[in-house]
This record gives sequence, C-alpha cells and structure tokens, in this order.
Amino acid sequence: MQRKDFIKWSSVGLFSSAINFSARETIETSERQNIATDEKNNCPKKEIIHSKAMVCASQPLAVATGYDVLKAGGNAIDAAVAANAMLSLTEPMMCGLGGDLFAIVWIEKEKKIYGLNASGRSPYSWNIFEAKKLGLDSIPSFGPLSWSVPGCVSGWSELLKKFGSKKFSELVQPVINYAKDGFPVSPVIADGWKPETGVTDYNTVSKNFFKNMRMVAGDVFQNHDLAKTFELLAADGIDSFYNGEIADLIINFSKKYGGRFDKKDFIDHRADWVEPVSSNYRGYDIWQLPPNSQGIVVLQMMNLLEQFNICSLKPNSADNFHLFLEAKKLSFSDRAIYYADTDFSKASVNELISKDYAKQRAKLINPYKAAQRTEPGRIKNSSNTVYLTVADDGGNMVSLIQSLYSPWGSHYVVDGLGFALQNRGALFSLNDKSWNKLEPHKRPLHTIIPSFITQNQKPIFSFGVTGGDFQPQGQVQILMNIIDHKMSIQKAGDQLRLWHRESFEFTNEKFSDSGHILAEPGFSNKIKQQLIDMGHRFSDKARWFGGYQGIWRIEKPKRYIGASDLRKDGLAFGY
Repeated sequence: MQRKDFIKWSSVGLFSSAINFSARETIETSERQNIATDEKNNCPKKEIIHSKAMVCASQPLAVATGYDVLKAGGNAIDAAVAANAMLSLTEPMMCGLGGDLFAIVWIEKEKKIYGLNASGRSPYSWNIFEAKKLGLDSIPSFGPLSWSVPGCVSGWSELLKKFGSKKFSELVQPVINYAKDGFPVSPVIADGWKPETGVTDYNTVSKNFFKNMRMVAGDVFQNHDLAKTFELLAADGIDSFYNGEIADLIINFSKKYGGRFDKKDFIDHRADWVEPVSSNYRGYDIWQLPPNSQGIVVLQMMNLLEQFNICSLKPNSADNFHLFLEAKKLSFSDRAIYYADTDFSKASVNELISKDYAKQRAKLINPYKAAQRTEPGRIKNSSNTVYLTVADDGGNMVSLIQSLYSPWGSHYVVDGLGFALQNRGALFSLNDKSWNKLEPHKRPLHTIIPSFITQNQKPIFSFGVTGGDFQPQGQVQILMNIIDHKMSIQKAGDQLRLWHRESFEFTNEKFSDSGHILAEPGFSNKIKQQLIDMGHRFSDKARWFGGYQGIWRIEKPKRYIGASDLRKDGLAFGY
C-alpha cells in the first residue's frame, strides 16, 4: 500500500465513519454495555495480525508515519521516534517537545530489555524555601512555577544514538510537512481540543491553539511555529534543544513570565538508561521502570492480586473489581510515601516489589468488605499522555509513553516554538518530610509508565495505558483480563473500566477517607450496587478514560497481534 493510499484510508476513511460522532458514541455505548455483562459478545474492534512489523498509536497520521519508516527499512526505534514526533503535532494537548518521555526497549540481537528515563528535573533555583517565601502550601497546578525541564527531546536523542538507524532530520520531515500544510483533526482529539477550565486565561496557549475556541472533527490545523522548531533541530542537531537557540528562547520566556529556568538547568539535563525491574505474575514477567516513575505500583498490585484466585471469579464481577480496588488502595498508599527520584530517596524498590512483602500486605485485604482507610507498609528506611508501541521485522520492540501531564501542560506555549511546556513540577510536595519534596535539580514523581511482558526470557507483550493517575490501574485491569480471564488483547482493552481516585495523592501524605470510584458510561448498575454494599463509594460523574495500545508477539512463525483502544482515534497497522 502506498503512503498516500494509506493516509487516505486511515484518516479520511476514518472520518467518514466517525463524523457523526454522537451517533457513533450512542452505538459504542450500547456495545460497551454488552461487553461488561455478556462475555460472548463480539468486540467492536478486532486485533490486527501481521508477520513483519506493527505500529499501534492513538492517531492515524502517527501510525502512518511509523509505518512508512518501517517500510523504508527503519527499525522499531526509528519508527517510534517518528510516530511520537507526529503525535506532538496531531495531539498537542497530550504530548510534545515540552513534555517528558519513558521507554522500554527490547533489542532482539541482545535478547535484552533496556529502560529509558527521559524525565526532566526542577530548576536549580527552585526549592521549598523559595516556595514558602511566595506563601505557597503547594505548587500551582499551572503556570511557570509548575515547570520542570522538558525531557522528551533528550529521550528521542538517546533512543536514536543507541539503537536508531535513521537520521532525526529524515524522521521528522513528515511532521514538518504536515505542520506547514495542515492536517485534518481526528474526532476524539477534536472532542478534547477545547479550553479546559482556566486555559483561556493563559494568552500564550490561546493564541496558538484556540483561535477559533473550538475544534471540530475534520477541521484543518497548521502549526508553522512547530515546523520551524523541528527544522531548527534537524539543521542544528537534536541536542541543540538543550544548548542552542531553542533553550535560549525557553529561558528568555521563563524570565519574562516569572519562571525559574536558567541555562545551567538545560545544559545539565540528561536522559538516563536505567535497569527495568520486574515481578512474575502467574508465569509472566511484568517489566516496569523504577521511580521516579510510578511503574512499580503495577508490580505491587499484581503481587497482591496473586494471593487470590482471580481466575475463579467472573470477569467484570463485583468480587473481581473489589479485589482490584483493595490492591490499588494498599499499593497507592506506599506510592504516596516511598516513591521519589532514586537519586534522592532511600526506599528499597526490591523490597516494595517482593513477594514476601505482598503476602504480608495481602492479609489486610478483606475479600468481602472495602477498607475505609489504608496505611503504607513498613519497609527499611521507611500522575494526560500518549502511548505508542512498535515492533519490527528484526524482532525489536518499543514501549513508549510521552506526556505534558495535564491537558495543554502548564498552559504556557513558548513564543515562536509552537509547543506547550509541561506542568510536571506541580507533582512535587512542599512538605519537607516527604521523599518527593521539591529540591533543586530533582525529578518529580511521575505518572507515565510504559510496560513490557516477557515469558521464559522471551518478549511477549508491549503495552501501555494513558491517563495520569489511572495508568497503573488501567494496566492492571488489562493484565487481569488477559492473564486471569484469558481474553484477547483487544477484548481486554474494550472492557468497561473503573478508576479509583482521591485517597492517596503524589503530594500529600494525609488521607481523609477511602476515596471514590469513577465508572465509565454504561457500567452495570447491578455490579455498582454490589460494590456499594461492600463499602465502596462511587462518583456521580461518568466518563471515558485511558487510552490503550498493545502488541502481542507469537513465535514459530513470528507474528505480531496489534490492539488499539476504541476510546481513541488510533489503530494498529503493519505489514
């Protein structure tokens, strides 16, 4: 299939079936209701199966860009960077050059997993003392004081230096072209392309992205400033983001608006290759990145759930969800206390994810009653987003996640650069006893987490779920559906989801109650009432959340099975 034909099929064709968004949403709501109550129901989406290569992402042009790179002889790492760069244009409220990046990479020749932490650090001049001088009890969610150094571009740089086969300038040329010529905004992204509460109070984001205040599916959007930024990086080298003209523009912008950035913050920034950590769940090794990522909360939750016979429970039943929710509350209580930048903290990751620790903590779970308060365990020394995954013909696989944190990040777009700066720094605590407290040149506790599964030292599954604080909860629900309930990877992602919120936050160690649950529209009222009878509390609000992509690998002969969340505009595609 030629590029122009694929673009036509993936974007224009997708629009033709989805322009009538309200009608489609009504149909999908009905289908999701059936999925939650009828295991025999066929899924609205089917897996895509290819033998050579696969790309899964949340937006069609990003998939097309990665696909083109693979067809042109690039590897999975090249394709992942190209697809992510395209997402920075097509999904700018979720990701971009002003955000952070994490990745897990499987390199086939080495039979080895690598982990990359490309998250940024706080400014050297920003600390609790300076915050207290401003009368702050917490860091503002938006604005210049929420900035940390953007790590995304350093992540692209490290991926390509270590494993890439194509030049960055070649990989981002499609982004430059579409940024200049424009692209039609896809339906789900258009629905999210709206001024969140307070966004329009910030002129820099308004003048760049809200000239018409509201985007409609099929509207054409251009971003000439972003095109110039990519052209500058292509000409001067990707690392010039931190030591060249772009860094100077960000620093001058910071001084103009009262931020704390200085040149040293950018020159000293680095992305780090880190050792992924794992825990085995019923024969599958689940891999995550260590803190400052929240990834190990997935391992803690799975270790707790392993103590119960989940496979004997009916999928989507109250008993199934109850155990999940109780495991979440216990694990998140540890997250609130012990997770932080490992350059600053003393927590033992190995102890937190150990089976012995899980067995002790699992004794606190009552299978029939919700805990109204949970406490962190005792150990020694006692977080909007895009996700994509790519697999190539050589057997390499990439699990990559990238984010600005909140929609539109800090609500500030640097003059002339065309991208928003993230607000990750808002996740620091101003409690000087917290391990995640604000300190100079420190990484905040982070929501975004790529995941990878191996079995018998062989790659099986590359996947991720977007949604800030929801991400580990989404991953665990996917894994329970696949491993315990034997669902296909697409059906596992199509199930209605629960999101437990507000019992434990990144920045606060004092918890008032057991939190509440958000359920997606159409969730069974019968199951909801059963959970209420167990002591759980539900919010009156109902909305969709999370964005899942996944690639499952099968050997002899090698095949890739791709799944893409029906909650997003994206797709799985390959050859």
